[in-house]
Amino acid sequence: MTAARLTAPVALTCGAGCPVVRDAVVDVRADGRIGWVGPRAQAPASTAPVRALPGLLIPGLVNTHCHTPMTVLRGMGGDLPLMQWLTGVMWPAEARLTGDDVRAGMTSGCIELLRTGCTTSTEMYFFTDAVIEAVLAVGTRAVVTPGIIDAPGWDRLGTWEQMRDDVSARIDADGLRHGPGERIELGYGPHAAYTLPAPALASVAEHAAHRGALVHIHVAESAQEDAQIRAEHGSVPALLDASGLLGGRLLAAHGVHLSDDDVTLLARRGAAVAHCPGSNGKLAAGIARVSALRAAGVRVGLGTDGPASGDDLDLWHQARLAGLLARLGTDDAAALTAADLLLLATRDGAEALGRDDIGALETGRWADLVHIDLDDPAFLDPDDDAQLLSNLVWAGGARAVRDVWVAGEQVLDAGLPTRVDAPAAFAATRAVARRLHAQA
Repeated sequence: MTAARLTAPVALTCGAGCPVVRDAVVDVRADGRIGWVGPRAQAPASTAPVRALPGLLIPGLVNTHCHTPMTVLRGMGGDLPLMQWLTGVMWPAEARLTGDDVRAGMTSGCIELLRTGCTTSTEMYFFTDAVIEAVLAVGTRAVVTPGIIDAPGWDRLGTWEQMRDDVSARIDADGLRHGPGERIELGYGPHAAYTLPAPALASVAEHAAHRGALVHIHVAESAQEDAQIRAEHGSVPALLDASGLLGGRLLAAHGVHLSDDDVTLLARRGAAVAHCPGSNGKLAAGIARVSALRAAGVRVGLGTDGPASGDDLDLWHQARLAGLLARLGTDDAAALTAADLLLLATRDGAEALGRDDIGALETGRWADLVHIDLDDPAFLDPDDDAQLLSNLVWAGGARAVRDVWVAGEQVLDAGLPTRVDAPAAFAATRAVARRLHAQA
């Protein structure tokens, strides 16, 4: 049964070919899924209440790699290379975090994500209860892959076996997806091939395959990691393949240092890559070969990485960087078009996660929607399809986001979260950050 009908002058469904729908209608069912979408002239009869929106409707953005609770660590060690930043600044600071700190960081981060039009984030972090509680409180959607790591100092949270078993127990108890509107999906987050022994990777692969769960892991992010693993095991993808991880649902975060053989292997095994150009650039990790990955058939989505490395949780910014770097790297001004970049941030990101229920405005998918203000100066001629797409991706983006729905529930209204107090959430985050800086 249709619970509400949203209308707008235009919608971008992010379906095949990225069609532009004029005089658009989106019917939202009582269960929070889309009942119908298309032009008003073809809409089925309905007695549902109508809400007429003055701008553009698009699906919620899908962030395929993030550590959102790190909002409390934003800016720390900002001019250091990856490994020095990670081991010398981040890990010592994270050792001082509590569950309440993580909840505060995740809450303000979820608000920030909504304000950019991002409805789904793929999270790798610790204090899993705090992460999930924050997501459900704000009303966003998350693929939660609790971190599994075996590195100096991390034994304070248990062994890698205990971390693995905690994820398995959660899935066995709650299922892969749970919560209102299935807002939470659970998966495994082995940190990286250089922070876990090979038996741990193989064990996680077995646990995940048994449950059909996603495995989310940092892959070949730095030249240092690549050189070490390549010398010992052939390459990071080769090690993951030998461990059985490439035989299941695998999301490789970053995927910067990949040879032609690595790309071919990832494609053959059906792995996906979360492209994080902003973080890769800031940490001087390198430029991922996105055009080569896509040409080989590897599913690619966009990620912001954590707000301590990428700083900004704005997926539009990542889309622009991805487009610029791809064009520079291939000497091709059409290497990634505006439509390509919008799809990377929506439908392609969902496909990278193995999800067919988010990332597009299509019947049966969750009603995760974003309302864009077309009165923003970025949009010169919204009636022109090509210019609409170009202006949205290259000039508009986050600043034009006005309203957001997740599973049919409005969770952002005129830029303000509907479920939580934004000033209070940001104040809590600042308090944690100040304490961490004082303790450094």
